[in-house]
Amino acid sequence: MSLPRILIGAPIDSGQRRAGCLMGPAAYRVAGIAQALADLGHGVEDRGDLAPGPLSAIHSPNPAVHSLAETVAWTRALAAAGQAAMAAGFPIFMGGDHSLSLGSVAGVAAQAAAVGRPLFVLWLDAHSDFHTPLTTTSGNLHGTPLAYIAGEPGFDAFAPFPAPVPADRICLYGIRSIDPAEYATMLARQVTVVDMRDIDESGIVAPLRAFLDRVRAAGGMLHVSLDVDFLDPGIAPAVGTTVPGGITFREAHLVMEHLHDSGLVTSLDLVELNPFLDERGRTAKLMVDLVGSLMGRKVFDRPTRSFG
Repeated sequence: MSLPRILIGAPIDSGQRRAGCLMGPAAYRVAGIAQALADLGHGVEDRGDLAPGPLSAIHSPNPAVHSLAETVAWTRALAAAGQAAMAAGFPIFMGGDHSLSLGSVAGVAAQAAAVGRPLFVLWLDAHSDFHTPLTTTSGNLHGTPLAYIAGEPGFDAFAPFPAPVPADRICLYGIRSIDPAEYATMLARQVTVVDMRDIDESGIVAPLRAFLDRVRAAGGMLHVSLDVDFLDPGIAPAVGTTVPGGITFREAHLVMEHLHDSGLVTSLDLVELNPFLDERGRTAKLMVDLVGSLMGRKVFDRPTRSFG
């Protein structure tokens, strides 16, 4: 019997400036995420939407940073909810912008440490999100979670990350937009970065399989953070940070099916869906379809879709 799938809504919009991601959790529910999981034989528990606690009077020495107090409050709420959900099942965090992962992965990491297992992180994204509140020039904290997860300095306003994930347990996959400062830091830390050129040259499966082999050899738990902009904007328009040349429909489903076959994934983020930018729910439905593939749906089970 598989662990129950625990849905946690995080309508967080404070990590960037383009309004709309707060509607993400509702869009996933309307697109049928709970029914898709149930149809695959999984128990489903929807714990509703979180809300941030009281805001603290905190400020960043970097004047570009905005909404710091709100993001810190969301991180605190998500970390607590994430650790509780990990102890009870397989959490699926429905966002919300990518600053969600500041909290979701903190909760997951705390539970992994509590049970004595190494945590690995697979970052499916067009961007590397390896800035800190001190290095970001945009001031958008959705570009900082991976640095927090890796234990980089500069997060004094946040609680210390409970168990920083070593660089050799982090894989960025599908990257195609990265700032020079972020790249230099990740290169120095020896984080695994699989960009679109790597995928074009090696194929979609080989780099993923190599990372999954490392997770398996270590007896690790695997957190997957899936950003809508991992996908090509031609198939997933509902994101405020589109970057051309992304993962295709077939490639995305193949990644999800390999993740399912590995049996290693223990938690999942769904982030950066902005329904205000969608086309009749097209992106939300695709994301739910990808969750279905991650949870066991095979290619020949895929229903015909209508967007009319």
